[in-house]
This record gives sequence, C-alpha cells and structure tokens, in this order.
Amino acid sequence: MGRSVLVALGMTAAIIMASGSAFAAGDAKKGAKVFKKCKACHAVKAGKHKVGPSLSGVVGRKAGTAAGFKKYKGLKKADWSWDEKTLDAWLSNPKKFAKSRSRKTSMVFKLKKAKDRANVIAYLKSI
Repeated sequence: MGRSVLVALGMTAAIIMASGSAFAAGDAKKGAKVFKKCKACHAVKAGKHKVGPSLSGVVGRKAGTAAGFKKYKGLKKADWSWDEKTLDAWLSNPKKFAKSRSRKTSMVFKLKKAKDRANVIAYLKSI
C-alpha cells in the first residue's frame, strides 16, 4: 500500500472514532449515576412529573408528548422523536438544539462529555 493510502486510512479511522464516540454504546449503570444530576427536575416513574416531564419511556417518544405533563410550551408541536441522535444533541446543549428547531426550552443543564451522554441515554433506554 502506498503511503498516501495509509495516511488516508488513518485519518478516516480517526474521524470515525471521534465522531462516533457520542453514539458508542453507553453503560446504563454509569448512566444512572450521571442521571442523579437530572433527578432534581425529572422523575423516572411513569406519570410522575417534576419541573420537567417524567423520562420513563422517553426513548422513541415524540418530543413534547409525555402524558399528563401540562407545562409543555416550547416543545408543543415538536416534529421529532427522542432517539439516540436527538437525545445526544439535546443533552449536549438543550437551548441550542431547541432553537435550531424553532422551539424553546427552559432546560439549561448540559452534559458536556460524550461518554456521559451515551451513558445517560443507555440508562434512559433501560427504564
């Protein structure tokens, strides 16, 4: 193999590893620990809401539709469902994500580390 091919393969591998880290399989147990930061505003029991909606069954659910949560304003009429990609973007920067979709949110908490986001998403998938 030529040197340029090896360099290209190496760069491609580095890009894939860097961009794919946010969607790497998370650890639900570690995610439960990180989620403790979220418990001030979110419950995990279905139908039990706090400042924010219950996150029970959030993965796969259309945004803004948690049954019984009356405080939705900015996410009413949202046109997306919560999957790994949208949850990762949301947890990274909720205000930026909402604004990019012409929505508003009062959530200001962010998870800066990709691994923390992946772990929380794994936890949310488990509840």
